[in-house]
Amino acid sequence: MVVDGEAVQAAARRLGDHARRAAPLGPLTTYRAGGPAALLVADADLVALRSVADVVASTGLEVLVVGRGSNLLVADAGFAGLAVTLGEDLAEVTIDGVTVTAGGAARLPVVARRAASAALRGFEWAVGVPGSVGGAVRMNAGGHGSDMAASLVRVRVLDLHTGEDEWMSADALQLGYRCSVLAPHQVVLAAELGLGPGERRAAEDELAEIVRWRRVHQPGGPNAGSVFTNPPDDSAGRLIEATGLKGHRHGSAEVSRKHANFIQVDDDGSADDVAALMAEVREAVAARTGVVLHAETRLVGFDATVVAAAGADASSTGGGR
Repeated sequence: MVVDGEAVQAAARRLGDHARRAAPLGPLTTYRAGGPAALLVADADLVALRSVADVVASTGLEVLVVGRGSNLLVADAGFAGLAVTLGEDLAEVTIDGVTVTAGGAARLPVVARRAASAALRGFEWAVGVPGSVGGAVRMNAGGHGSDMAASLVRVRVLDLHTGEDEWMSADALQLGYRCSVLAPHQVVLAAELGLGPGERRAAEDELAEIVRWRRVHQPGGPNAGSVFTNPPDDSAGRLIEATGLKGHRHGSAEVSRKHANFIQVDDDGSADDVAALMAEVREAVAARTGVVLHAETRLVGFDATVVAAAGADASSTGGGR
């Protein structure tokens, strides 16, 4: 159970009608599993985010920014802090020449399609990623041979601990394979992308091919995409399949029979089952191949031992794509 402590009560009083107590977080993730947040500020605009920053600074309450929830797993016990989702005011997409500026709440497939319609190339890969621009920046999301780092020029970031609002260059983010220096309390308000000119038909044909490929090779249903990052010169999916784990189940969670680096969860399933299955997969792959897998999925609200066993980074357990 999420504990309604003094900090939560103080934050609730300060935020008033803007915050809901014991608000379900599972439905805000693509796993559709997991417990509630002690407090949730939904559809926040910039004014609401500044209020959240003031409350976080005065209460010390832990804050979690939830994007589209496509790489986020929230424990069944929930999250004992303040969760925030961004509103449509922060989802605007504008195009000026080869520069695309997208709000942090903008959906990646929407940005990819808008860019293709403007005959711009370089962001087609994002059409198959059901995440937000802000979350994609934070984890340097990617696919099909590209990632955010390939086109990101700069980002506008609001720090919910300090209230500081500034533009940062892409270089300052130290973007790596599925990582950046952005912390869970830093909100990406907007991102500026530098794309290349091309032909609209060619860009839209590539979008269609990426969508087709994903439908053929990746499972649908409640999942969070790739669970583990690929080790150097190898594939996490190949290693998991070679270990004989396709279809392996822990409670309500199962390693996909279609793609071994996906975990699917039953309707009304348990997020804790997913985390336990992640740990079992890591242990089995390490025992058979000697390769230790690291989680791409962000775990929130879990005990540190569970996070470590699942292969997640304990210093970056917040912030959902």
